[in-house]
Amino acid sequence: MLNNKKKVLVSAGAVLATVCATTAWASSHREAPGITAMPKVDATDFYMFRGYETGKEDTVTFIANYQPLQAPYGGPNYFTMDSDAVYEIHVDNDGDAMEDITFQFQFQNTLANSGKGIALKVGGQDIAIPLRQAGTIGAGNTAAQNEFESYTVRKINGDRRSGYAASSLLTNKSGGGTTFKKPIDNIGKKTIADYATYADGFISETTIPDCAAPGRVFVGQRAEAFAVNLGEIFDLVNLVPIQGADNPAYPQYNASSPFSGGISQDRANDDLVGKFNVTSLAIEVPISCLTGNGNGVIGAWTTASLPQARVLDPSPTYEGTDVNGGAYVQVARLSAPLVNEVVIGLPDKDLFNAAEPTQDGALAPYVTNPTLPELVELLFGGVAGLPAELAPNNFPRNDLVAAFLTGFAGFNQQATVTGSEMMRLNTGVAATPLAKQNVFGLVAEDLAGFPNGRRPADDTVDIALRVVMGRLCHPVPLGQELSGDPKAVDDINLGLCAPADAPVGTAAFTDGAPIKPTDLRATFPYLNTPLAGSPN
Repeated sequence: MLNNKKKVLVSAGAVLATVCATTAWASSHREAPGITAMPKVDATDFYMFRGYETGKEDTVTFIANYQPLQAPYGGPNYFTMDSDAVYEIHVDNDGDAMEDITFQFQFQNTLANSGKGIALKVGGQDIAIPLRQAGTIGAGNTAAQNEFESYTVRKINGDRRSGYAASSLLTNKSGGGTTFKKPIDNIGKKTIADYATYADGFISETTIPDCAAPGRVFVGQRAEAFAVNLGEIFDLVNLVPIQGADNPAYPQYNASSPFSGGISQDRANDDLVGKFNVTSLAIEVPISCLTGNGNGVIGAWTTASLPQARVLDPSPTYEGTDVNGGAYVQVARLSAPLVNEVVIGLPDKDLFNAAEPTQDGALAPYVTNPTLPELVELLFGGVAGLPAELAPNNFPRNDLVAAFLTGFAGFNQQATVTGSEMMRLNTGVAATPLAKQNVFGLVAEDLAGFPNGRRPADDTVDIALRVVMGRLCHPVPLGQELSGDPKAVDDINLGLCAPADAPVGTAAFTDGAPIKPTDLRATFPYLNTPLAGSPN
């Protein structure tokens, strides 16, 4: 395993080129035509990072978010998981682009009163209530709760389908057995007065098969953490996306040369944080149980799959509105954020969601000749004081190909190199405490940040905009970190491309939607308590 800075930071060009591919995108909400019809299995964000909770530094936390754009008041049925689906987090620890470990989540939804639900006596008859609660709910107080969700987590070694027969369920150390409970969504303060305390009661310590140390697991609603100026971006970037006047509240975003007329950081620019919730599948695993015989670099991604055949039932019940059968078919996939949304062309978006990482080479033209920089040039070339030519012109973008599909020797390349799109994490890089994290991650000399995995507060949108427009063609301040020599020249040219290849490569591109690491939770499951449906 790689253990120290000098061992993990061998190649300056290698590390920073990683940013090119894996940071040119941000998140994944309604990213493909087909998945819009299946919101319960729509993956929105995938996080993977070394734990920065005190005492948990030797663990890796995976968070797979599903069901985008959950309005806090979105009742009365809120956001249960699909009991017909399997939700999976896959880990490749030897570089062959195939899963070595899979954590598979399956859900069961039940009604109170042996499946009949809570009923009230009305005119001498027992009539089922229409809501998910008939009174207040709290820790240890579920008498008024009408619907319950539970789940199992299965560890599968090797191929996720053929390895199922020999798989084992994780054990709930606190509750016993192999079943874990999921908290009901944050309906409102009258229903659940102290939701934070209530939800924390569903964090479970677990025994993981083939792992000497315990882990933790939590599944439940969380507050959205992905900061993005979503509406303006998809409206043909309806803003000047370069840092304007400073906002003292967000010093990490300040530019040495603010762009006249550019956007300034403001929470009002954010369309998700503070407005929507998501459902998080979070699992904390000791590093020693993930790396196997590899070199300490792991790759990971999340998927959701549904049975191949689905026939609607003309007489539906709570237990089922359809009949399912056949093999599981993958319908959602996510690792590096927003790849499918802004990199993969519209004709191939659903194909990407269904593909395995070993098949990614077939979509290489989307990386070697990316359209995103050309769209930026189309929209802003010669506008707002910018030059007519904006997009980098070093084709093919071999720097993107290397980082996007292979990783780099000495930093995040695995023992065997197989072209594949996945989030890569060098587990030998120590976690950065929350208060010291930089939202710009690696490019801001925070080595534990994106694209070395992804933490909840990493501002992947801004990193993406800057790198895709050629920031790495210009000198970057990483010479000391990458060499391990505090006396080395810090501003270095990585040799990936020349400054002339990127006319606006030094511009501080931004969408103006800031976030602070300290805005987020410092303990597992790291994402904040979900927004309450009432009062709102």
